[in-house]
Amino acid sequence: MEPGEAASSPAAGEKAGGEEEEDDFGYRLFPDRNKKPESFLVRSLFTFHNKCQLMLRMTLDTNPYAQLLLEAMKQSGCTVFNDRHFSCENCDGCVSGGFDSATSQIVLCQNNIRHQSHMNRVVTHELIHAFDHCRAHVDWFRNVKHLACSEIRAANLSGDCTLMNEVARFKFGLKGHHQTCVRDRAIRSILAVRKVSKETAEKAVDEVFDACFNDLEPFGRIPHSKTDAKRAYKDFQNRDRYNANL
Repeated sequence: MEPGEAASSPAAGEKAGGEEEEDDFGYRLFPDRNKKPESFLVRSLFTFHNKCQLMLRMTLDTNPYAQLLLEAMKQSGCTVFNDRHFSCENCDGCVSGGFDSATSQIVLCQNNIRHQSHMNRVVTHELIHAFDHCRAHVDWFRNVKHLACSEIRAANLSGDCTLMNEVARFKFGLKGHHQTCVRDRAIRSILAVRKVSKETAEKAVDEVFDACFNDLEPFGRIPHSKTDAKRAYKDFQNRDRYNANL
């Protein structure tokens, strides 16, 4: 999750006994999740919803980060369909998106995503969670290390911590700044959707950081720009063509 920009993972599911019953798993940030769906006519009357749908379509059609992830998920047996797996909704003011693992659906906060570059980043961030959900048995609810790992990967690979984005946040650093950004954003994301202490979130992130930071699938590299993402997408396509000929 990316608090303040994109909350990644209401990580939905049935609540178990004990501690899980006291944790809403971040659903408080996504109030429309529990509402009866409105008709298309009603939703189409709202400018936010129309704009969200148009920006989503632009991202899926043109953004190399998203295109690579969509192709990788398809090859993993988890084809993503626009109408089924994305939902534009109103959310809490502090988040821009989330991945609901109970429905395998990405929530896009239509009231908080205001420009195309933001939509690109949110969709990419959430697709990384969806990709992790597809390829691995992620225990989003009971294992905070699993959540931490996916948050690290999403912050690392989605463009959340590019130099331009960090400058826009008035954050500057030299050696190791990218790693610091990834760590900080992963911790913030956990705290936004889980009722755990900061110490617990920090411990979970630190314990899995090296392994998850270096897990670059499906990009094969850290895409620091759209150009990097285009190269990664091309390499991914070529890799698959090579494997198909083996």
